Amino acid sequence: MLTYTIAFILRRNEILLLNRESPSWMGSWNGVGGKLEYDESPRDCIIREIREETGIQLQNIAYKGTVTWNVDGHYYNGMYAFVAEIPGYFDYNTPIKTDEGILDWKKVDWILHPENTGVANLQYFLKEMIQGDQIYDYHFVYKDKQVEHFERKELNALDEIK
Repeated sequence: MLTYTIAFILRRNEILLLNRESPSWMGSWNGVGGKLEYDESPRDCIIREIREETGIQLQNIAYKGTVTWNVDGHYYNGMYAFVAEIPGYFDYNTPIKTDEGILDWKKVDWILHPENTGVANLQYFLKEMIQGDQIYDYHFVYKDKQVEHFERKELNALDEIK
């Protein structure tokens, strides 16, 4: 079982991102999420994390696969990834300063811009994750804090989590 969850909350052509104040990915924009608690399902975890980090109450959230990584040839971990689409009229004004960092709506084109260095590694998988119906494992191999290799592997429908 993986250790973390992450969610991308989509409103029209924007995604609610968090600029994290602490490691890892400190100073980078990323989805909201966090660590699974003992005996907690990934779906229950992400619903709790979204509520805790944003105050938004969601129940309808789609599982989109996993984002996994190896670091310097020995450490392996990952997160269960989810996407939630909320109505365009949903009123959630940002930026908002929280204990975790700063929440703000960012346009998808801004996030995916090839010269944007402030979005962790979202350019590798976010477009497919928010537009596609298939679930994948998006796997990174890091060496000296840099992406050395990236691959995407289709997950079987039986890999759907609860």
